[in-house]
Amino acid sequence: MSTASLETATIAQSVEDLNSMILQGQILDGFDKYYAENVVMADNFNDDRKGFDACRVFEVDFVNNLTAFRGAEVQEVRIDENAGLAFVKWHFDYSHKEWGDMDYVQVAVQRWENGKIVHERFLYGY
Repeated sequence: MSTASLETATIAQSVEDLNSMILQGQILDGFDKYYAENVVMADNFNDDRKGFDACRVFEVDFVNNLTAFRGAEVQEVRIDENAGLAFVKWHFDYSHKEWGDMDYVQVAVQRWENGKIVHERFLYGY
């Protein structure tokens, strides 16, 4: 069978799957599945975290410091397949060992290439 005939997931399908994994508490599994080796991530306009390993360490630290998780909800999703962009508006409510009680809305702006996120910026507190 030719590889050209294999179905490739759209960005919309991948975003839906990743969001579902996050909502099911599979944050790290979703990271492993959908983030590129050369990924760059940042919160608001703070310094970038560069590379899969550095970004994953940050995610592991986040998950390990959760003391309570009261909920998450995807409020809106916008996809531009041609531009390789996804925008996901989330509402999160949790407690974190270092940050305390957190209840906020966040927009994740993702740039996708070859089925993986290569750049993601989280915007919140606006």
